[in-house]
Amino acid sequence: MKIGIIGTGYVGLPTGVGLAELGHKVICIDREISKIEYLKKGKITFFENGLEELLKRNLENGNISFTSSMKEGVSGADLVIIAVGTPPHPVTKEADMKFVHSAATELAQYLDGYTIIANKSTVPVGTGDDIENLIAKRNPLADFDVVSLPEFLREGFAVHDFFNPDRIIIGTNCERAKDILKELYDPFKEKSEIIFVKRRSSETIKYASNAFLAMKIHYINEMADFCEKVNANIYEVAKGVGMDSRIGHRFLNPGPGYGGSCFPKDTHALHFMAKQNEIELTLIEATIKGNEKRKKEISKKIISKVKHIKDPKIAILGLTFKGGTDDCRESPAMDIIYDLLDSKLNIVAYDPKGIKNAQNLLGERITYVDDKYSVADNADLLVVLTEWDEFKDYDLSNIKNKMRWKNIFDTRNVFDRKEAIRLGFSFSCLGIGDIDE
Repeated sequence: MKIGIIGTGYVGLPTGVGLAELGHKVICIDREISKIEYLKKGKITFFENGLEELLKRNLENGNISFTSSMKEGVSGADLVIIAVGTPPHPVTKEADMKFVHSAATELAQYLDGYTIIANKSTVPVGTGDDIENLIAKRNPLADFDVVSLPEFLREGFAVHDFFNPDRIIIGTNCERAKDILKELYDPFKEKSEIIFVKRRSSETIKYASNAFLAMKIHYINEMADFCEKVNANIYEVAKGVGMDSRIGHRFLNPGPGYGGSCFPKDTHALHFMAKQNEIELTLIEATIKGNEKRKKEISKKIISKVKHIKDPKIAILGLTFKGGTDDCRESPAMDIIYDLLDSKLNIVAYDPKGIKNAQNLLGERITYVDDKYSVADNADLLVVLTEWDEFKDYDLSNIKNKMRWKNIFDTRNVFDRKEAIRLGFSFSCLGIGDIDE
């Protein structure tokens, strides 16, 4: 099958490489010529575990190619996937659809024979109808169907998730498109449930999924606050709660709030759509407000821990919104750092993959180091803000004599609390009260 993919970001590129690995002929399209030239050399512009190796293999076997020409990517394609960004509007927070609409309008003139247009960008409900209208207006003779294929790739695990999907959702009422998409996803039929739903239902599923997970994170963060007050242990509570099969263990880890390119954007967009339709999504609204408050409260806790120190130096472990990615967009760590900078605090930070992206956002307002231990040199407080696996093996004895004040605030539960206290650190984390050790 010949497949064109518009967009080479965190969704488009893993999808394109994955489909190429399955044997399809894939052409990825992007307006940014410098990015296309980079990809042609087998290099990716963001960190995604295992992706670069797959890209190089499929460049060598000719299954994937890259172009800045919409005509080259779309002409003769059986399937065209739209995977462009839908960033939040700076004021209303609704999804900005200019990239999706632009892609649909431009591709219309190059459709050649029957083509399925699949929207993989996260878009407001009804966008499929808009794309249909835009294409039909630009090219009244085009033979096409528009479907919704919501993506469920986790950043940092996109390659794994592509080949091991927990579900495949296809939004279409067209039998012709359904038969072709059944063929496309045939390699996954033994390992994943594939369901066909109405296009508008498919568009809703992505928002509903992300909003529910955001609410789950907000819930466990509120329970962590409760546990601190009543001298309970949130990790024991979460373990007990997660044993209920109706709830499950995932997303029950307290932290400084949710972030990234999906949860903040999608909860805001869903809330905006609800207001447009005169519906109150009270849980979503509370989750959005609570998550913003959460980050502010963590900032206040950090500031309170160094308020007695003159010109305190704060060491930060983690800048990305989660481990396994270099993405700093909407990262709680970044928002907290902004608060600390407003309080004129001196900050030094380390992250395994996110320093370059953090620099693009923060500039030189903080100090960056390339070693997870040197970050603690002469620091008065060490704060963990991202749950990178390499932090779990952090040797606290290595920094015991490097810090001016042996003070740790672990917001991700990556350190051994008892070991830290044994080594003489003043240690605090989230969701644990003043329990006698």
